[in-house]
Amino acid sequence: MMNPSRSYFIFFFSLIFNTLASPTHQRDALLEFKNEFPFNAPVSVPDVYIYTSLSSWNTSSSDHCSWDGVTCNANSGEVISLFLENTYLNGSLKANTSLLKLHHLQNLTLSSCDLSGEIPSSLGNLSHLKHLDLGGNHLIGEIPPSIGNLDQLTFMRLESNNLSGNIPSSFANLNKLSHLTLSENQLSGGDLPLILSNLTSLSELDLSKNHIKSKLPSNMSGLHNLEVFAAFGNSFLGNIPTSLFMIPLLQKVFLSGNQFEGPLEFGNTSSELYLLDLSSNNLFGPIPESISGFLKLESLDLSHNNFTGSIPRSMSKLVSLQLVDLSYNKLEGQAPSFLWGLSSLKLSHNSFSSSEESLVVNGSHSDDLSSYSFQRSSQVDIGSNSLHGSLPRWICKFTSLIFLDLSNNHLSGSIPSCLMNFTALGDILLRNNSLSGSLPEIFTNATKLRTLDVSRNQLSGKLPKSLINCYSMEYLNLKGNKFKDMFPSWLNSLRELSVLFLGSNAFYGPISSHFRFPSLRVIDISHNSFNGTFPQNYFVKWREMSIVCVNDSKHLCNVHMGQYLFDDSMDMMYKGVDTKFPRILYAFKAIDFSGNKFTGRIPKSVGMLEGLIHVNFSRNAFTGSIPSSLANLANLEALDLSHNKLSGTIPRDLARLSFLSYLDFSHNFLQGPVPRSTQFQSQHCSSFEDNLGLYGLEEICGQIHAPEPTSGDSQQSEEFSSQSEEVLSWIAAAIAFGPGVFCGLVIGYIFFTSHKHVWFMEKLRRNLPGGIITVR
Repeated sequence: MMNPSRSYFIFFFSLIFNTLASPTHQRDALLEFKNEFPFNAPVSVPDVYIYTSLSSWNTSSSDHCSWDGVTCNANSGEVISLFLENTYLNGSLKANTSLLKLHHLQNLTLSSCDLSGEIPSSLGNLSHLKHLDLGGNHLIGEIPPSIGNLDQLTFMRLESNNLSGNIPSSFANLNKLSHLTLSENQLSGGDLPLILSNLTSLSELDLSKNHIKSKLPSNMSGLHNLEVFAAFGNSFLGNIPTSLFMIPLLQKVFLSGNQFEGPLEFGNTSSELYLLDLSSNNLFGPIPESISGFLKLESLDLSHNNFTGSIPRSMSKLVSLQLVDLSYNKLEGQAPSFLWGLSSLKLSHNSFSSSEESLVVNGSHSDDLSSYSFQRSSQVDIGSNSLHGSLPRWICKFTSLIFLDLSNNHLSGSIPSCLMNFTALGDILLRNNSLSGSLPEIFTNATKLRTLDVSRNQLSGKLPKSLINCYSMEYLNLKGNKFKDMFPSWLNSLRELSVLFLGSNAFYGPISSHFRFPSLRVIDISHNSFNGTFPQNYFVKWREMSIVCVNDSKHLCNVHMGQYLFDDSMDMMYKGVDTKFPRILYAFKAIDFSGNKFTGRIPKSVGMLEGLIHVNFSRNAFTGSIPSSLANLANLEALDLSHNKLSGTIPRDLARLSFLSYLDFSHNFLQGPVPRSTQFQSQHCSSFEDNLGLYGLEEICGQIHAPEPTSGDSQQSEEFSSQSEEVLSWIAAAIAFGPGVFCGLVIGYIFFTSHKHVWFMEKLRRNLPGGIITVR
């Protein structure tokens, strides 16, 4: 018979429990939770999320189980699930949060709720919790070890916060967990060998984009349910354990951007794996032949490592393979032909010497390419290798080619006319080879072509007029060839053209006064034989260059020049040095007209191009004064006007260009004072040389090049005395040289007395053998 006191205790406990679990109590707990946050009404926020509110949570509705995001047990009315994703809470979870009163809560989803503060350790008391999602928030601090008490958890997401510290060792208790996502935080480590060895129910593990510095367990075979493993963007060390690839259900592995090292071993590979990304590590040695065990592999990325040797022939067995990236390694030998039919092939920045022309068809080699074609829309990147000979024949066998990069090799011969067949082709990169002949008329149907780069070859002749059909063209680089043609003003119709390089060719003649490209950001026509003069309003309609694009101190803007499928750069002379600039997300705006035969005045309308960062008009025959409108170019970093016939003074307002770090006014006929500012005083003396009328260079050059203008009789007398003494010294030094020089010095004396002495001394110094005359 039950003890009366014990019976009373059970009755009392049951009464309390039923009271706590009553619908009224559950409703009140939810309302208390709502009131813990000051702003729970929908607001307009500039975000990708459309926030909802808790407006349905109010006392006018007695059935809390019908409130938005609330799910109850059908029998008891107990709240078992709160799904509040994208609910604008804008606050922190309190240590004594009313959620703790929802004792039977199994699902708590508060993702993308604008939560801040720390995760309260009291959440570890929700012992029935199976699903916890606190990810897209602003949570800080360490993950409380008490979370490890939630041993019923099967799903946990804490990603995209600012959580720091170690992953708690108590996570080893979560042996029912099948999905764990801790990505995009500031986590630094933890006893991962211990934790991961116990999480035997995991099917998906995501630790990516943290600061985790740790080794993986040497034996990962216990994770026999693992399908997806992502740990990219960390600092994992040591070898990648062979046991990882022996997990039978493994499908996707993302381990890029770590510090894994050593040779790679696959062992008895998993036949389910279809995506493998080990890029950007320190792996070395050959690519294992055992890779052929991944029979379902579709995507392979081993780029940015130190793999050596050749591509294993066993890879030809991977019949499902579509995407391969082996770029930025030390692979060599022949690029095998079984790769040619892939949807995406990247072999750039290796040491391949040739590409195999014979095809592997049904396991055997065939040299007959005439009846074979590649059916896929392909991207081919074999740039920056050591390929020799003509462009590979197999290129012509694609039915649809959308990207081709064979740049930075040793290829010779002509550009094949079969490229005209690829109407979907978006990018052709053939720069820095030894290609010769003309650029063929292959652009009649190239309406999707965005990039054409054939720079630094030996191409000649005139430009094909079919380029006018490239309506999508954004980047055209013909620099460093032997093209001989008039300026292609007909390219004016390419409304998307942003970058135009024609430099270092044999272009000639005047440039049309109607020349305008509305989207042009960079133009380089340097080192040709262009001539003629410019109207002063020449740059008025250069719309894109007039837009100031400021995103940070380096003038970067989130402007994407097309959907580029590659990591590439453009190069041009900048601050006197051949410089590479990234072409993606870079708002570099520049004009380079140097090294031609232009005459007349520099157009003052250049001052309207306020987005310019680099201006180069050097090595021409421009005359007149420097346009004062250049002072409007507030973003200007480099200005080169050297080697012209410019006269007058340097505009004083140029001193206010705060970003200006490179100036060159040398070899002109400038005169007057050099503007005083940090930008000018930090220049090298050579930036002003051979401008015999300039003065005020003492701080720049460390010496006085010419006396400053003076006024008053005493000053003139002192100057005349100094000049006379200098003339006598010159005459004495030159008498022994010969009567011709002496007569010349008599003429020179006239210039001294008429204040032309600096000019005369410089001319005399240039025309006499070195060592004869010393200027005092």
